[in-house]
Amino acid sequence: MASTSIIESISAGSSAEQQKERKLLQLFASRIAAHAHVESDPMTEITSLKLFRGTALTSCTSAAYEPSLILYAQGQKRVQVGDSTYICDEGTCQLTSVDMPVFSQVTKASAQRPILAMILKLDMALVREVLSQQEFLPTEACAGTRGMAIGKATPELITACMRLLDLLDTPRDIPFLAGLVGREVIYRTLHSPLGKHLRAIATLGEQSNRTAKAVAWLKANYAKPLHVEELASLAQMSVSTFHLRFKTLTQMSPLQYQKRLRLHHARLRMMNDGLDAASAAFEVGYESASQFSREYRRFFGRPPMQDVKAQQVAAEPV
Repeated sequence: MASTSIIESISAGSSAEQQKERKLLQLFASRIAAHAHVESDPMTEITSLKLFRGTALTSCTSAAYEPSLILYAQGQKRVQVGDSTYICDEGTCQLTSVDMPVFSQVTKASAQRPILAMILKLDMALVREVLSQQEFLPTEACAGTRGMAIGKATPELITACMRLLDLLDTPRDIPFLAGLVGREVIYRTLHSPLGKHLRAIATLGEQSNRTAKAVAWLKANYAKPLHVEELASLAQMSVSTFHLRFKTLTQMSPLQYQKRLRLHHARLRMMNDGLDAASAAFEVGYESASQFSREYRRFFGRPPMQDVKAQQVAAEPV
């Protein structure tokens, strides 16, 4: 299994630059903590902005990530996409440029030092608007583009994100300034080492952009039968090229991607809406309840209803 990690490059050091970056991260963490008082309500008055706070370690759980930018100020989370594992700790910038079914787990957090992160939903139309500026032309092709990538957040990006957080202290300024500061965050991201991944997805005509259209269709229609030839046609590629580009972008085959989405949504329906396993299976597109149970157990480690009960018990207050 491949593993990608951010080495703690902002740990205590002798250089003035390291100390400056460390203080910047501490300030960033304090800004998030000032507005993320509880764990159950990550929403803010800026519609595209969420704040994540966690005070306890968690078990591995499934999630569906939307195109977003996540900056971790404190704590640590492990995110698994396909066969790759990403370790997101203090100072990590996590870029997700297409919808991705993942497994995630908080691996470092406590009441005294909670995990703190800022999550900004990305509007690809806005990304393309920023890219249309002369400075970003022409866009270089990036054959190795991935739908999720991590890197060290630059001081300029962190500072722009803090300006976005500052708007939460003056709600009257949000309607006018949130869009402007949001553009700066995108601008700083495009100029960061992760910028190539975002540019490739947002640039019309790029192979990554065309593959992303097929990913979006599959995400919206996961319950329907999968026909790879139709997806390849949508991406304007041969089937073999499409398979390669899809696997590079999502780190899964189209079938694996569909399967993980189906299992994720079935799990949500059983946990949140009380559906039984068979009903959830048929709702997400399975034709066989027994096949659903086998695949569910393979992914989550327990049969469907046993897993749901265990998750519900774990969520109950002590």
